[in-house]
Amino acid sequence: MKAAVFHEPNKPMTIEDIKEPTPGPDDLILKVRNCGICGTDLHMTKQSSMTVPPNTVMGHEFSGEVYEVGKNLKGAGSDWKVGMAACALPVLGCGTCMPCLEGRALACVEMDYIGIGHHHGAYAEFVRVRANDSFILPEAVSYRQGALVEPLSVGLHSIHMAKLPPRANVLIIGAGPIGLAIALWARFFGVRNIVVSERAPDRIKMASKFGATAVIDPELPLNEQFKKETGTDPDVIFECVGIPGMLDICIENAPLGGKIMGVGVCDQPDTFIPAQALFKELQMQYVLGYRKQDFSFIIDMFNRGRLDALSMITDIVSFDGFADAFDALRTPGHQCKVMLEIS
Repeated sequence: MKAAVFHEPNKPMTIEDIKEPTPGPDDLILKVRNCGICGTDLHMTKQSSMTVPPNTVMGHEFSGEVYEVGKNLKGAGSDWKVGMAACALPVLGCGTCMPCLEGRALACVEMDYIGIGHHHGAYAEFVRVRANDSFILPEAVSYRQGALVEPLSVGLHSIHMAKLPPRANVLIIGAGPIGLAIALWARFFGVRNIVVSERAPDRIKMASKFGATAVIDPELPLNEQFKKETGTDPDVIFECVGIPGMLDICIENAPLGGKIMGVGVCDQPDTFIPAQALFKELQMQYVLGYRKQDFSFIIDMFNRGRLDALSMITDIVSFDGFADAFDALRTPGHQCKVMLEIS
């Protein structure tokens, strides 16, 4: 099968023919239709402590058509049939431990992450997934929407973890796909003021479309701009950039008793002065991924027509243009969510 393969940092991925996956007894093989490029993949293909091994096939935001089912999933009583549209959590958990049973496969001690660990991801024609962590896409939900479920789930889980007070005021730093997903869910759940800090003109427009009540300049004092726009302080700051120095900026701009949500993936050493956070009695909460219930909820909202997120997709590419599109995201211009589409 055709796949985009990573070999070493600072080198473009190459499109190669590799061996197709085979299903375990409780697995599905999906014929990939769409797979989004994630900022985490960009982090993990540069030289850092998180660099993936050579010969990795990445891609964990995907949807596809059921191509093959494992032997335990066959028969008249099975929910799974060849030809069904589906998406899946990009994890391979044991399926029997308490975290797996609770929908938290990311906490499974045997978990391997599809596209980052030992199992290749969906920058390929086929991908192996666990049936237990897979979801049938209703007819009203497109493959492109199915591939957005994973990044939207990160935003939804971030909102849940923040435990926002009623009619909250939030500051979102960064209007990439995850920042936009948080803005979308903040609007969905009735957040009062949704202020986004962003400098890129195209992403500023996107932020307003996804729920931002105001967009402010990251080069100017954020707390002053926030108060000017809203008349109050942010209850919660969502850090969605993931580069050194951002937590220090959040601490500086947080009010007394505020909360900082670490959502962006920073893969480098970072420094801040804990005393500054101590004197403000700040809370700091990190967010990892999502739960299985988040995927179910988002698919249901798509199916009911209550979720409009397709405009997050700015570019659709085939294998022919994939490597160049991937590298172009390292210095983004108009791009937001770039998606591989396989016909």
